Amino acid sequence: MQAEPKKSLVGEEYEVEIGPVAHGGHCIARTDEGQVLFVRHALPGERVVARVTEGEEGARYLRADAVTILSASKDRVEAPCPYAGPGRCGGCDWQHAKPGAQRRLKGEVIAEQLQRLAGLTPEEAGWDGTVMPAEGDKLPAGEVPAWRTRVQYAVDADGNAGLRRHRSHEVEPIEHCMIAAPGVSELGIEERDWSGMASVDAIAATGSQDRMVILEPRPGARLPLVELDKPVSVMRVEEHDGGIHRVHGRAFVRERADGRTYRVGSGGFWQVHPMAADTLVKAVMQGLMPRKGEMALDLYCGVGLFAGALADRLGDKGAVLGIESGKRAVEDARHNLTAFDRVRIEQGKVESVLPRTGITEVDLIVLDPPRAGAGKKTVEHLSSLGARRIAYVACDPAALARDLGYFRDGGYKVRTLRAFDLFPMTHHVECVAILEPAAKGS
Repeated sequence: MQAEPKKSLVGEEYEVEIGPVAHGGHCIARTDEGQVLFVRHALPGERVVARVTEGEEGARYLRADAVTILSASKDRVEAPCPYAGPGRCGGCDWQHAKPGAQRRLKGEVIAEQLQRLAGLTPEEAGWDGTVMPAEGDKLPAGEVPAWRTRVQYAVDADGNAGLRRHRSHEVEPIEHCMIAAPGVSELGIEERDWSGMASVDAIAATGSQDRMVILEPRPGARLPLVELDKPVSVMRVEEHDGGIHRVHGRAFVRERADGRTYRVGSGGFWQVHPMAADTLVKAVMQGLMPRKGEMALDLYCGVGLFAGALADRLGDKGAVLGIESGKRAVEDARHNLTAFDRVRIEQGKVESVLPRTGITEVDLIVLDPPRAGAGKKTVEHLSSLGARRIAYVACDPAALARDLGYFRDGGYKVRTLRAFDLFPMTHHVECVAILEPAAKGS
């Protein structure tokens, strides 16, 4: 006999007390029956009416939006963005919180993940518990830093550019994104008709005046003639292979960090906040304290940001090996680092390439893995190389905490941890952990 389908609870409303923040841009509450609610647009300590957006009877948890605030937190502000709020744009998570409160919430998430997944207190991680704003981002409540140098606009059936709603393919048409960097806003993407397109990616380099749009046509659609408010390179996503091909202008933008210029090809990874690359290089180099003549690894090296910074500081007798899986990023990294004879960039997945290199010892390691983290096997390998210091750059506190646990098993302890708010208004946060052998000074 077939089981009865479970009743959907979408649209049901519950009056609840909001508990602590959780990883993912929401807070935790419980219904009177004890069912867990993940509530967006709320803040800890508030009493709200939460309307369910996902979930069914008997589910482990429900997702919900705070639709009425019965008792507000002192950290609450009216969202500056007209597109923020329940059922609206999903690009930001914390428009309704004061900037200082956003950073505190992110700090609480990091602390909770460190404790739960690595068994570390902030003190044991060498962290003072603060999340630092990027230079120039400390603005009064109600003002929003315009930091996002890459915005992916979705296009609705009428050709309007907008942003996706939270956990949805539905498009929220917008006239202006408040967190978009001036170089993106000045292109005027939102004012044009993009009929036939599925998405429009806008990139504004911070190291130059280079601007690029990447168009993804719907199946069978023709590319429009792109005339924007500023000179711009145009690329397209190919339907048959998903590759990105040049239509007009340069196939890359030029970025600057740590006194060097980096070529970043279409779709290549570069930090989205204009201050992020310099902020992270500074934190990594201060933590590693490279010495002339040392050997270093830069893993998941992208277009060579940390490899270049290391090579500069290790001198003629030092050496750097970078490993990166993206073919175009490897081409860019090799181009960006041609000035350094003792820098080598290998293409492939870190877990496959590193064992093949035959390297058995190194002095320094930088790793900046994707959101999922490096994983147990790779961390075990890195722990065996005897590095005197390791810098781990993390965009996800859960993956960071898991990997720090693996490093501890491999004989490494966290010396310092720093957190940076390089994604204001969203739940994302960047961390830099510096590790050293646990035997040192213990």
